[in-house]
Amino acid sequence: MSLRDSLAAAGEEAATRRTEPTDKGFVGHKTYSDLKTRIHRKLLDRVDLAMMEKLSPEQLRSELKTLVERLLAEETLAINDDERKNLVSDIQHEVLGLGPLEPLMADPGISDILVNTWRQVYVERNGKLELTQVHFENEQHLLKIIDKIVSGVGRRVDESSPMVDARLPDGSRVNAIIPPLAVDGAILSIRRFAVVPLRMEDLVRYRALTPEMAQILEGLVKAKVNLLISGGTGTGKTTLLNILSGYIPAAERVITIEDAAELQLQQPHVVRLEMRPANIEGKGEVNQRMLVRNSLRMRPDRIIVGEVRGAEVLDMLQAMNTGHEGSMTTVHANTPRDALIRLENMIGMAGLNLPPKTMRQQISSALTVIIHVSRLSDGKRKLTSIQEITGMEGDIITMQEIFTYEQTGVAADGSVHGHFRATGIRPKFVDRLRVHGVVVPDDLFDPLRQYE
Repeated sequence: MSLRDSLAAAGEEAATRRTEPTDKGFVGHKTYSDLKTRIHRKLLDRVDLAMMEKLSPEQLRSELKTLVERLLAEETLAINDDERKNLVSDIQHEVLGLGPLEPLMADPGISDILVNTWRQVYVERNGKLELTQVHFENEQHLLKIIDKIVSGVGRRVDESSPMVDARLPDGSRVNAIIPPLAVDGAILSIRRFAVVPLRMEDLVRYRALTPEMAQILEGLVKAKVNLLISGGTGTGKTTLLNILSGYIPAAERVITIEDAAELQLQQPHVVRLEMRPANIEGKGEVNQRMLVRNSLRMRPDRIIVGEVRGAEVLDMLQAMNTGHEGSMTTVHANTPRDALIRLENMIGMAGLNLPPKTMRQQISSALTVIIHVSRLSDGKRKLTSIQEITGMEGDIITMQEIFTYEQTGVAADGSVHGHFRATGIRPKFVDRLRVHGVVVPDDLFDPLRQYE
């Protein structure tokens, strides 16, 4: 959305706001909303859009601050310094950012922002949901913020297309759903991404896994082992996928395929592909399966699919089986075994009438390791299982667990107690790791060693 559109939307939104008392501290009959509405309108009349569109974001923010303060000086209403700063900040947020959500976006401790209609905003902090004091002025205000987000990435949301997935410039994932599907009003969910991407050392420090498990995962990526990361919503699958991708050698060509682009790969040779929804006429859709097929013609060394959720899993598995080793993807599942069942069900979506054994053979030959992540009841995220697919026994895919997290109890404050340990099984992939120069000592798999 251009500066012209942003200013116009801000002005239209200001004109539709309710003028009711606020907690900003103003006295007299003039409310905070009244004053902000007037300042918006005057700003639209006086701003030089052609000149301001040439400014950098920092210069534009400074120029808006100067203009708003100049307009405030013309007002006869007496306001203190705190109220003046609030007005300047709020107008800057409306024009340049996400309005009332900007302070939440600036808080690095917040991982999710959940807008449950314009009246109520929750955030997730340290794995726990908290109700905030933030709210929008009305439904129209929230809808304009949603429109600003989705139009910035070439998508739309309206009554004919009331659901949308999008992303913010920082990579944060956005989902919006509006009436008539959202009964009580528009709903907005923002899955934040860290400004500084997490590294494996961070996960070890947070006790999401052990150094030994981290060593194994690094070796699996360097040895070009096909990986599947499974887990529930919000367990950190994409975060772990980002971290693992950091071990891919810089000389390899990596192609990423996502619904809404959010992976933050650090390699120099990365090609990012993103799905496209249908236009208002119902045409022009580019789905994930089409992108996976096209990526095979782009000479990839590795293919990373942000998440498989449909028929594209068949093409992904075939790619893993035909030379694109070291590829990775994620899937929603409650357990590693459930992940295999989901893959089998998704192959059925491809419209091929394959017998179950054939589908399972395709899965077992393509994938080598399943990494399962979970969010515990205290909000902490743990890598709870690393399992190796060993082949087929009859019609069943066989797996062996290499590392596990065992929960032993819950403390009075709600924190979960447990420990990591190896199962004592020496995985078959150790020999592959050694061939690729990754030496793993056998004592890593000692079941007597436990880690809190």
